[in-house]
Amino acid sequence: MALPTSYMTGGYSKVPKYFETISNAQAPDKFTVKFMKDLGFTSSNDTQFINILKSIGFLDDSGTPTERYFAFFDKTNAKRVVAEGIKEAYADIFMLNVKAYELGKDELKGKFKQLGDNKVSDATLTQKVSTFVALCEYADWSEAIIQKTDKTNPEDKEDKDGLANGEISAKAKTGVSLCYDIHIHLPATRDEKVYDALFSSLTKHINLE
Repeated sequence: MALPTSYMTGGYSKVPKYFETISNAQAPDKFTVKFMKDLGFTSSNDTQFINILKSIGFLDDSGTPTERYFAFFDKTNAKRVVAEGIKEAYADIFMLNVKAYELGKDELKGKFKQLGDNKVSDATLTQKVSTFVALCEYADWSEAIIQKTDKTNPEDKEDKDGLANGEISAKAKTGVSLCYDIHIHLPATRDEKVYDALFSSLTKHINLE
């Protein structure tokens, strides 16, 4: 089991400001110390946040923004994207408690020690826990919106309206239900045998079940 090696040594209250500023800036080709300073964050504690972004999957090892970084620009889902990154980076903590984001610092220290941080100084352990807490406080841990779906088995459901309008349902072996709209142009004739032959052929070659 392992925890992220990156942590902040201070400035935890600025975590929301870091994220908000990043969300309002154009993504750089490389997220560097210079870019962080250009955003207005010039202290050594500020630049530590770059490694935090790497640990939660916003940047790759070279500092290039990832897909998660760009997903964060969707402000309606931004904080959930952060939560996703935290759960991935601190997966071992969440294995011990699925709601680790609700734990107090003392309890988290115990979890961190259990997962291998028992050899670091108490000051370092406090900084690691404080980094985790600051990230969790910013993130949105609410459940994702689950769209309601029709759980009716397609094999058991008959689309009466569709059949009434001449739509023929063909169910693939994969379980996917396909719907075809067939238009038939009948020949101009008074001979009923022509129509009988036509519909007999349709019945033979098209599965109407």
